[in-house]
Amino acid sequence: MKKKIKNLEITKDTTIRDILEFDESLAEIFLGFDMHCIYCPMSQMETVEEAASVHGVDVDFLLKKLNENKKGN
Repeated sequence: MKKKIKNLEITKDTTIRDILEFDESLAEIFLGFDMHCIYCPMSQMETVEEAASVHGVDVDFLLKKLNENKKGN
């Protein structure tokens, strides 16, 4: 059984898996940056910083959007 993450401060070191387990709707933010790889099993182990680097995305702007749109905001 998966444990549900109750609160998450998304940082450069947060994994894609942890973000999507916390709030599946944040997938839309990644998709908005053309980061479709979030559904690939291997990407689940990547950090936000690693994924942003691979896709040429400004990691600080991505983090801002993720944290602004997560549940509880």
